[in-house]
Amino acid sequence: MRILMIIDGLPGGGAEKTVLTLARGLLEMGHRVSVFSLRKVCDYTIPDGVDFHIVQDTCHTPWRKLTELRRRAQLLDKAYQAAEQEGGEFDLICSHLHKTDRIVSYTKVIPRHKLWFCIHGMFSFSYLVHKRGFSRWLKMAKIRRVYQGAQIVAVSQAVLDDLTENLAIKPSRKCVIYNPFDIAHIQTLAQQPCELSGQEYLIHVGRFHELKRHDRLIRAYAKSGIQAPLVLMGKGSPDKIEHLKVLAANAGVGDRVLFKSFENNPYPWIKHAKELVLSSDCEGFGNVLVEAIICHTPPVSTDCPGGPSEILTGELSRGLAQMNDAALARTMRDIWETPPRINTDTIENYSIRTICQHYLTLAQR
Repeated sequence: MRILMIIDGLPGGGAEKTVLTLARGLLEMGHRVSVFSLRKVCDYTIPDGVDFHIVQDTCHTPWRKLTELRRRAQLLDKAYQAAEQEGGEFDLICSHLHKTDRIVSYTKVIPRHKLWFCIHGMFSFSYLVHKRGFSRWLKMAKIRRVYQGAQIVAVSQAVLDDLTENLAIKPSRKCVIYNPFDIAHIQTLAQQPCELSGQEYLIHVGRFHELKRHDRLIRAYAKSGIQAPLVLMGKGSPDKIEHLKVLAANAGVGDRVLFKSFENNPYPWIKHAKELVLSSDCEGFGNVLVEAIICHTPPVSTDCPGGPSEILTGELSRGLAQMNDAALARTMRDIWETPPRINTDTIENYSIRTICQHYLTLAQR
């Protein structure tokens, strides 16, 4: 089977990692995989064997924003036609992330019966939470234009419900497929050295973005009374990081909050942590929670809209906290003092082969 993954660039993010994990898994199963990146940015290693193309927009005219979507769709159409002429027809096309979806929705040659839009986040939070009145109506109309009547894959049931209930979108076909994880590969990478191994610490892995609520995490950490360091690993603007450093200092924990830049391999850091914490306002899925379980590190998360409550089930549900500083602090302290038993059997539901098989069935529907 020949499969195409389209995404608007490959910076260090969960959806981007998911695309490359899928590509590697499908290759290992004997399929041919192409990845089209719509920007020349890549913080990950492209798996060997992937047919990788950058479809770069080079327009610099003053009015380029007005024509961006249609112009970039035309470039994508040309790249798609060239790829099919060279290597044969694609059997399955997956578009990842909303900016990509908007561009893909304007293409003329990509067959819609082969195209699935893969939704990784909660639109009502990511795009609508600060919108009011006409601005909100206009944004919702733009989103509906892309997805109404389309084929949809959601990374969690919560993401699908958000799309169909809160935005009243009716897909032609829909399904939930969780994100894939190469369990053996993650566990191998986790064996590499970590400069804090042998020490007790907590860790948060994720970009420095307002939806991740590092401010809530820092305040909750201060309230928890945990004296071990808190490591914040991710990418973000210098201004955002400086703001958080000031917040940590004002909370009296500035000397114990350690800022660590994004790494391609965060797994040794996750493995050696005594606890991983997610403090978000929403999560489409929550990749890092599964990665923590794979690394046998107890996870804590706000019980936010999205995937965390679908991941932290059974005894691990003790790690779900209400979305406020005090509740998160109590849960962090509870899991720190009495870690839950981690049963990794359930992680097989997220194994790369299981998830890739779900994607392959999309071409057979």
